[in-house]
Amino acid sequence: MYLVTGATGGLGRRIVRVLRERDQKVRAFVRLTSRYGELENRGADIFIGDLTEERDIHKATQGVDYIISAHGSNEASGGAQALDYRANIELIDCAKACGVKHFVFISVLGCDRGYEDSPVFKAKREVEKYLQNSGLNYTILRPSGFASNLLPLAERVKETGIYLSVGDMKNRTSPVSTDDLAKIAVDSVTLEAATRQIFAVGGPEVLSRGELPRIFGRIFNREPFVINPPLTVFDGVRGILGFVNPDLQKSLGTLRVLLANEFFCTPEEIERLESTFDFKLETLESFVRRYLGA
Repeated sequence: MYLVTGATGGLGRRIVRVLRERDQKVRAFVRLTSRYGELENRGADIFIGDLTEERDIHKATQGVDYIISAHGSNEASGGAQALDYRANIELIDCAKACGVKHFVFISVLGCDRGYEDSPVFKAKREVEKYLQNSGLNYTILRPSGFASNLLPLAERVKETGIYLSVGDMKNRTSPVSTDDLAKIAVDSVTLEAATRQIFAVGGPEVLSRGELPRIFGRIFNREPFVINPPLTVFDGVRGILGFVNPDLQKSLGTLRVLLANEFFCTPEEIERLESTFDFKLETLESFVRRYLGA
């Protein structure tokens, strides 16, 4: 039995789909207010609970052989301390108590760079260290960014021709196909070469942010109108919000880190990934074409 947290998210849904296509038993950890009908239809065992409640984590991990932690936080869902850190620590402790055979943790590329302004990056890094010292078999995946998160931007180009990007357009990125990441997460559980390993996970191409609207424009056969405010505009808005809601200002630190820095995998990291998991990673253009039907 697999337990997948964050099962209704963009990555979690795909992980459940891969597992069910392989006829594996899956327990999907979901919130009562989430849309989990697709997971039910695929034959997943639905566990309704709250990851900020220890008793729910204890119940969900009973009888589980493998755990894939694919959940993440936002301000509405409880924040980095509650979900990215505390919930994962509790999951790891329960995994040890229940004799879980393998724990897959979805972290984030760059969490080891010391970005003090990001609660999420700090939480992910502390969980990584805790998992490494837990005695469990584990795989830690550090994605550079989900291609699925770019679909709304691509769709806006398709519908309006407008592309909005804050900060330096020369910054590089290598978003991974979210379907590829789901497959890697599932394969990590049974692949000996992935045991007790950390993998940077990105797409096969290193792209500047300025190349993204050009890719979308090529897909939809239209010239995008790029709106590119400087990072100082974001900082100004964030500062104003701080007077009204200091907690929101703090939580926006993670977004600022993402906007201000580069997150891409090196060719050597991609080669290691493709060699270990034995498949070729999908390009961003291919991913967008598949989902938006162009």
